[in-house]
Amino acid sequence: MMETVFAKLVSLSLLANWLIVAVIFLRILLRKAPRRIVCMLWAIVALRLVFPFSVESPVSMVPQTTSVIQETVNTNLIHPEPAPSGAAQARIPENQKVITESSQPQVSAFPIVWCIGLCCMLGYFLFSYIRMRHLVMEAIPETDDIWICDTVTTPFILGFIRPRIYLPSGLCGPAKAHVIAHEQSHLSRKDHWWKPLAFILLSIYWFDPFAWIAYFLVCRDIEFACDEKVVKELSAEQKADYSQALLTCSVNRRMIAACPIAFGEVGVKDRVKSVLNYKKPAFWIIIAAVVASVVAAVCFLTNPAVYPQSEFH
Repeated sequence: MMETVFAKLVSLSLLANWLIVAVIFLRILLRKAPRRIVCMLWAIVALRLVFPFSVESPVSMVPQTTSVIQETVNTNLIHPEPAPSGAAQARIPENQKVITESSQPQVSAFPIVWCIGLCCMLGYFLFSYIRMRHLVMEAIPETDDIWICDTVTTPFILGFIRPRIYLPSGLCGPAKAHVIAHEQSHLSRKDHWWKPLAFILLSIYWFDPFAWIAYFLVCRDIEFACDEKVVKELSAEQKADYSQALLTCSVNRRMIAACPIAFGEVGVKDRVKSVLNYKKPAFWIIIAAVVASVVAAVCFLTNPAVYPQSEFH
């Protein structure tokens, strides 16, 4: 059972990797487009990783060689051919039994290693959540969803069903207003759901390097999208205050973030540059980004159509 599940995950990851590469490429082409559209592209990647079935299409850009790679990995690493046994073993001549026994394939350990890795990743997720819950036990409510805590050094959102914004007790003035606006933007976009879901997908596909690349880029794009939502109505002076708040509340992150969503968590320097240089994108850029997203979805969410070869007599 475990081998079957792992084989399916490997198959899905190989297909999704082409889409991840396409999204990375589109991120460069669409650098002037709203980041919320780039986040939509990552949602398409998540769909590719979640759904166990695919639709064939003549416009699919997934290379035909992917199926060959899938079969090779499945045959050689996941489902090695079992050695003959019983009556079949008895029919093998004695002079060949030694050779056969010495060349018997071993049971694949990859599914077991994958399961151990999955448990470690999910365990880290649970540990991070419990640790943060313990950290904010003595927080004091300022409003229903904004809490002040002496033991935290940076603003963040914690919680899935009833998320709360936790702020350091020393945060005040314009910085506090900008931080609250940013975190409320996260809440309106449901990022307190999307980021944990992204980490769970990473936990399932931890063996795929492209999944790690995608996760780190997703975290960056989520923050850029919220920054853009907040600063699009700000004046130049207010953008400078917002940038200062980013620098003040930046987090020196040494470990991969599972939860919560912290204000100055990723790419602070790049985010400051983006905030200070932000300009409302032209309408045609938005249209081009939407069209590119639709094309990417059609071309990489589908598999190449396989037509039966006609026989000539």
